[in-house]
Amino acid sequence: MQPDIVDLQEFYLSRPGHWARVAIARHINELWPDLSRRRLLGVGYAAPFLTEMPKAQQRMALMPAWQGAARWPKKGLNATFMSRDDDLPLPDRSVDRILIVHGLECCRNPAKMLRETWRVLADGGRLIAVVPNRTGLWSLSDSTPFGTGRPYSLGQVTATLRSNLFMPVAQARALYMPPVRSKTLFRLARPAERIIGALLPQISGAIIVEAEKQIYAGSPVAEISRASTGRYLPIPQSVAARERRNISTARRNRN
Repeated sequence: MQPDIVDLQEFYLSRPGHWARVAIARHINELWPDLSRRRLLGVGYAAPFLTEMPKAQQRMALMPAWQGAARWPKKGLNATFMSRDDDLPLPDRSVDRILIVHGLECCRNPAKMLRETWRVLADGGRLIAVVPNRTGLWSLSDSTPFGTGRPYSLGQVTATLRSNLFMPVAQARALYMPPVRSKTLFRLARPAERIIGALLPQISGAIIVEAEKQIYAGSPVAEISRASTGRYLPIPQSVAARERRNISTARRNRN
């Protein structure tokens, strides 16, 4: 199941959605403390987290066609555009940082989407992928977008990034409180992030992985010359003579 834009907006207006934004954005800002000279692209539904990074030189929110799009930010010029997530309408090496939220686990072809993000990312640029944890409590709940799509283990998401020319360089986890709407329980969310995170990191709701774009220099391949003529090699005389004898023998046997 894939969340649509209405479900995503409603979730991030709820109490669990507010805490998800705060908890995940804290780790993102720790990984990327200075974006003052960086062009930042959000893929999926990254708008709530882009709002927490106002110092970036430029911010854009790409929302995939299967999800739908909504205006962002609410004030100022619209910075949202909608397209296929495996065919981004951006030039090569045109952004410095890419943040993927509710994208990798929901897209139809993660490899194609990552290859497109690799194409538009500047050489040496970095991305952060936020995915639901396969063994976490949030992936078991249908009331949040973290319970949709394909959840990942840490090993699975790093392997996916490596196989598509991204080298993981850092990781973090977030969302240890269950996604309940109780105001009383959410007062415990901040201390729970520290205590439960230290004792049981495997039950986190979200996995956050930072990876760097890899550039590989290929070795030149010698051009293979191919014959431009349509002529065939002649059959050797000994073989041709043997074939003629076989044909003559067959004819005599029929007679």
